Amino acid sequence: MSGQARGETIGHQKPLVVAIDGPSGSGKSSTARGVARRLDLAFLDTGAMYRAVTWLVLHEGVDRTDEAAVSLLAREADLDINTDPDGPTIAANGHDVTTAIRLPEVSAAVSAIATNLEVRRELADRQRQIISEAQQGIVAEGRDITTVVAPDAQVRVLLLADPAARVARRHAELGERVDADSVQDQVIRRDRDDSTVAQFHSAAPGVIVLDSTFLSLDEVIDEICALVPEPDGRHLDGRDLAVVQEDVSR
Repeated sequence: MSGQARGETIGHQKPLVVAIDGPSGSGKSSTARGVARRLDLAFLDTGAMYRAVTWLVLHEGVDRTDEAAVSLLAREADLDINTDPDGPTIAANGHDVTTAIRLPEVSAAVSAIATNLEVRRELADRQRQIISEAQQGIVAEGRDITTVVAPDAQVRVLLLADPAARVARRHAELGERVDADSVQDQVIRRDRDDSTVAQFHSAAPGVIVLDSTFLSLDEVIDEICALVPEPDGRHLDGRDLAVVQEDVSR
C-alpha cells in the first residue's frame, strides 16, 4: 500500500485489527510488537493490564482472594496505556508501572487477578474501547482476544509453542531475576489457572494456528503479516489464503 499505512481506513473499510492469543512464553508480545511495527499499527499488550491491576492490589494491600474488593479496585483503576509499539508503557493511578509489573512478585500473583471474572469483564470492556479508538489499526495480544475481545478482527491467530520452548523463552526474558523452577511454575501454573477462564490452547473457528517452536521471531512475524488482506482481498505477499493457512499450520 504505497503512501498509506497498512492499518489506515480505506474507503468504507474498518481499521485493521490483528488479534493474537496464546499461552505464556509462546512469543505473543514480541510477535505482536513486531507485526505492529512492520504494519505501522498500534500495539496492545492486554496482559500488561492484568499485571497493572495486580500491582495495584499488592501496592494497596488488598487481599487478592477477596474477589469483590479486587473487582472494585479494577473498576476504579485509572490505567493509562501507551500503544506505541516502539515504547509501550502503562501507568496505574498515576504510577508508571511499566517495569514494576514484570517483577517476580507480580508474576506470582497475577493469576489470582486474571481469573477473577469481574476483573476480566472490566478489562475486556476497556480493551474493546482501546481497539475501537485505534484509527490507525492495532495488534492486540493476550489470552482471549480472538474469541472474546475482538472476535471480528480481520486477522486472528493462536500462537503456540511446546512447553520446554516456552519456559526457556520466559527464563531468557526474565534473566537472573528468577530461577528456573520459578519460571517453570509461572509458565505452567499460570497457563493451568488461566485456562479455567479463557481458551488459548485450541483455536476457535476461523482462528489460524501458528506453532512458533522452531521458528525465529522474524519468521513468525512474516507468517502473520502474510495473513493480512489487501483491499482487493489478496494477501500481502500475493498468496492465496488457503496456501498461507497451510504454511502456518505445518
